[in-house]
Amino acid sequence: MYFLCVLVLVAHLGTGGAQLVVNVKTQVGRGAEMREGGEVFKETITANISDDSVMLEFPQNDGTYISQLIDFKQELQIFKVIVLGEEELGQHQFQVMCFIMRFFKNNFISSDAMSKLRQKNPGTVRVPEEDRGTEEVELDVSVDVPRAGILSPHIPVMCSMAATSTYASDRDIKLWATQRRELDGDWSLVSDVTRHLPTRGVPRCGDGGRDLANSCACHYQVCIAWYPCGLKYCKGRDNSGKAVSYRCGIRTCRRCRNFSYFVPQRQLCLWDD
Repeated sequence: MYFLCVLVLVAHLGTGGAQLVVNVKTQVGRGAEMREGGEVFKETITANISDDSVMLEFPQNDGTYISQLIDFKQELQIFKVIVLGEEELGQHQFQVMCFIMRFFKNNFISSDAMSKLRQKNPGTVRVPEEDRGTEEVELDVSVDVPRAGILSPHIPVMCSMAATSTYASDRDIKLWATQRRELDGDWSLVSDVTRHLPTRGVPRCGDGGRDLANSCACHYQVCIAWYPCGLKYCKGRDNSGKAVSYRCGIRTCRRCRNFSYFVPQRQLCLWDD
């Protein structure tokens, strides 16, 4: 086995998957100015080889719970956010949203590599090596969750509590429709599970005044403070003296996404002030 700091890649001992739990410290700033913040939380990453997926989960200090599922087969990712409600303002006990977007395989290590990842010192608090900045993501369609298995079998399961608050982009939906072999480029097979939302002329929820019943464009930021974004390779020589390269660890990254989407009532977006 080959070591990188205290994270190592080891031989896989099964076919189902494995789980990694790491202590992560939040950071503020960007690039060279990125510095540690004050929040430390446990991040759980679970690899499932049988369905070629990875799940990353963590709680935040305000009670919010973030889950990111990567479906390598369908080349999409799902962000599930559970936000505690403000009951004094008439909200439910909690609110669940799902954000679905395409996924590029070179942005995360494979489920197989993830399943082989272990750490020598589980108590170590980790910070990422690279800041990949913030991506602006406009989600202009709502997704019919019970029938969204045509996009990924994970959507109906993961987003079952977000039946009216699961969002994607029209561009991504059409891309999946034309790329997936089983759809054979037939847009009609997926059009029935999506509904276009207003995007133009809709005021931002933070600028919509005090009327909680007005529709508006909501913004929510999801930051993944630490994740294995790639493999590292070392150079060496084999027994014959020939130069070889081998996997010797992982590269870790941080990335944020600002999701924007339509909500029928400002009451569903009280954080966007």
